[in-house]
Amino acid sequence: MLDKVRQLLAKLGQIENQLGIPEIVSDQKRFRQLAQEHAQLSLLKEASERMNSIEKQLADNKQMLSSEQDPEMVLMLKEEIAALEVKLPAAIKQIENLLVPPDPRDSRNIIMELRAGTGGDEAALFVSDCIRMYRNYATSKGWKVDILSASASEVGGYKEYVMSLSGQNVFRLLQHEAGTHRVQRVPQTETQGRVHTSAITIAILLEPSDDDDIKVDEKDLKIDTYRSSGAGGQHVNTTDSAVRITHIPTGTVVACQDERSQHKNKDKAMRMLKARIAEEMRRKADAEMSAIRSVQVGSGDRSERIRTYNFPQNRLTDHRIELTLYKLDRIMEGDLDDVTVPLVNHFYQEKLQA
Repeated sequence: MLDKVRQLLAKLGQIENQLGIPEIVSDQKRFRQLAQEHAQLSLLKEASERMNSIEKQLADNKQMLSSEQDPEMVLMLKEEIAALEVKLPAAIKQIENLLVPPDPRDSRNIIMELRAGTGGDEAALFVSDCIRMYRNYATSKGWKVDILSASASEVGGYKEYVMSLSGQNVFRLLQHEAGTHRVQRVPQTETQGRVHTSAITIAILLEPSDDDDIKVDEKDLKIDTYRSSGAGGQHVNTTDSAVRITHIPTGTVVACQDERSQHKNKDKAMRMLKARIAEEMRRKADAEMSAIRSVQVGSGDRSERIRTYNFPQNRLTDHRIELTLYKLDRIMEGDLDDVTVPLVNHFYQEKLQA
């Protein structure tokens, strides 16, 4: 690991020099890639220096302890050594996380689609819980969240919820959330305390960038407008501002009714449409190039259960990497790094082995 860290940090000075070259500054795509790599390597440098400092303090304290006679000083040194021995594995783990190199897509905007699956009302309520979880996670990361579409359930929660997220490393950390999420808990309406099992599905779509060749011809679109409906009460529009767009060649249908303006609803629907068309193009390309399981998971394949949330046991299990954490209460509040970061590491290692 240390050799790998040294090799990567040797590139930091070179990248800093390149970022000052006028030709690179004027090439926005190249400049963004270098700036992203520079940010990643700077974090690696900080983590490496932190680990080295802890190791030095640990060695110095152990050396002092071997010759110290004063009981109070011996006790203090032992306490400091114990604290440093806790900090060292965490510092090493941070370096291991940062050794996964940046991907040009890491900070690309994404569209997250959450849908209630088996379980009826309870599944819709869990969609709502997961929306809150991801929103809290986004806040902790400084990401921006924008609602694109929402279909509320009559008993609360959502049958479907679509939102866009943008910010540093948003795709890097959330790309592996795609799949079927199973929840086990006692519903509020359950009088006998029985645990029910329900499920929701999540899809992660990359929003097309300026570099993507996603052309949508107006003549291939069927655009319908209609009156918004749902559990919105006074907030439901009384004009035909809702928009449904059908892409005739692919049969892709998207709809948006959350804005009062038909124009804004159409813009949001077009964003969703382009993202779904782009995702289908990527999926086909990936399928032709490789049948590696990680590629299928990363493409938004929701056919298999990826995770279980067991509320009675306060347990989360990610079945792909056999990760079990007994801190579901904290995870549902948005403390997701202990889930997302190991997934990034796992699928990167799987990609290397393949």
